[in-house]
Amino acid sequence: MSPTRRPMWLPASNYYALTMAVVIAFFFLVWGILHDGGDETPWISAGIGASAVLFGAVILREWVMRRARNRYVTAQRNFDRELREVYSRLGNDRDSEKLTLGQNEAILSDIAKKSSAARTLGKFSATHREVFELCGDYLARNKRELSLIGTGSPRLVPLRKSRDRVREFHRYHVLQWAEIEARELTQDAKSRAKFSEKVESAQAAMNVIDSAMSFYPAEPALIESREVIVELVASIKVAHWVERAERAAFKGDYKEARSHYRDALFYLGRDNISNEDRDIAADHINTAIERLRQLEQD
Repeated sequence: MSPTRRPMWLPASNYYALTMAVVIAFFFLVWGILHDGGDETPWISAGIGASAVLFGAVILREWVMRRARNRYVTAQRNFDRELREVYSRLGNDRDSEKLTLGQNEAILSDIAKKSSAARTLGKFSATHREVFELCGDYLARNKRELSLIGTGSPRLVPLRKSRDRVREFHRYHVLQWAEIEARELTQDAKSRAKFSEKVESAQAAMNVIDSAMSFYPAEPALIESREVIVELVASIKVAHWVERAERAAFKGDYKEARSHYRDALFYLGRDNISNEDRDIAADHINTAIERLRQLEQD
């Protein structure tokens, strides 16, 4: 089971930027009204009023965030408690000689509840991962049971139905986990300033998709996501080497600049993917290389 996770809060920068805009507008509005009314020191009253608005906005945000955190913690505790119960039930059932229909139905009910809880906490990838891992444990147990029972067993049909139902849970939560996790990592890659951090986050997103594709290699959504991430990784590396080439050219080191441009071309064609964007980028880079050759000859 994963350790306790912290909720992912939205950054406060946008909220406080909007708050400051409102406070400034309020300050000048009150100042104008008081000034027109003949107040000799309108900025004092306007400043006090604006400070009150700012203080109220801070208190409001803290109150809202505290309530949101409490809701999250409560839901997460329920989620983890249900997870422990399901794993405990699976463990106890492994110790028994066979999985009875009653035990199977109880496990299936627990998995369904866990799936519902994960949907409630839908934006958190870790909860989806826990559910599909739980489904994987059940499916392994189910497979062993089916391999041991005869064709006339009354458990055969219920276990097959349970297997099909849990497979649906498994697929849904694998895809949800991959989508959320990969999206967060690609956004992180785009926001990073350092080249190494960009590549690390983008590669982590690729690993997530590859992990999901180990279960569902023909899933269209995963195939499309992988193609997008491949393009992201290539664009990060190409942009890095183009930037280094431009810096070298600016310093007059044309030989080094051409070397960096060739590195950019290498990463542009490394994946053996041809599309319009890559062709345009390659044309620009080749044009830059040719221009540097001409400058060296002059």
